[in-house]
Amino acid sequence: MDDKTINSIPTLNLAFIGDGVYDLLVREYLVTHSSAHVGELNKLKVAMVNCKSQAEYMKLISEHLTEEEEAVYKRGRNTKVNSASKHSTISDYHSATGMEALFGWLYLKGRTERINELFALIIEKGLLS
Repeated sequence: MDDKTINSIPTLNLAFIGDGVYDLLVREYLVTHSSAHVGELNKLKVAMVNCKSQAEYMKLISEHLTEEEEAVYKRGRNTKVNSASKHSTISDYHSATGMEALFGWLYLKGRTERINELFALIIEKGLLS
């Protein structure tokens, strides 16, 4: 997919695919770093894949973003949404949407190495600190 096509995709659609990308990264990490049964794995996944956690993780990685990545994040963060999760603030919801849009954009650009770098920062700074 070329840059023009990717950049024309609505931000919430980028967030939609980015949510799947991030969810899969978390699942892969948990399966390869835990011997817990599937029910416990799901609880751990839910703790990492929610608005509040993603907003916190975004704070951890924001200083490591390029200007282009920051622009995509801000585009996602500033997208008008009609509702937020009942367990999150609207601010967390916007930040999480921005993070998901960033991951979706990177995925569609074929920048999987960069996705893995950002996810490694989340793991290093978020879970092990």
